[in-house]
Amino acid sequence: MHDQQQSTDNPLALLHQANEVLVEILGNITPEQMTLPTPNDEWDVRTLINHLVAGNMWSADLVRQGSAQRPSGDVIGDRSPLDAYQESWQAASAAFAEPGALGRTVQMSFGEMPAAGFAMLRFIDLLSHTWDLAKPTGQNTDLAPELCEIALALSREQFAGRDREHMPFNDEVSISGDAPAADRLAGYLGKQP
Repeated sequence: MHDQQQSTDNPLALLHQANEVLVEILGNITPEQMTLPTPNDEWDVRTLINHLVAGNMWSADLVRQGSAQRPSGDVIGDRSPLDAYQESWQAASAAFAEPGALGRTVQMSFGEMPAAGFAMLRFIDLLSHTWDLAKPTGQNTDLAPELCEIALALSREQFAGRDREHMPFNDEVSISGDAPAADRLAGYLGKQP
């Protein structure tokens, strides 16, 4: 637990580590796999990557401005999904790294929170969606066990007792305690490993 506290004291480091795991999985996805279904309801691989790109673009604006509208539609365009993701990541990463950025307040759909807390939500989101992309594309889903343990503990802390009807997660799926951390995170967030 002490190690986890030490880790969560540096949200930027966690975000960067989650991004590295995601980029490795993204780099292995072939053009033929873009239409495969994912564990996310009604999203194929390309739509999920588009969601991640939009999330990074939104994060950059949100952290800089305090409130922002999430981009909608196809934000990948004619670029390769990996290039689009990496460009959007650079913008989000730069915004989070600005002096004082983590101390700013951001407006979320459920209320205000510090940008540092938002960075931790993005950390969970990136790892969770990495698993969502690894699974249908036949890649190893036993991702970054230490990071996934931190994300699972943070998820339990953030979402315990909350009504999931107003959250982007389904009800928790029961997963064996000895399953890989990434599978347990997926199950906690309502996905079926």
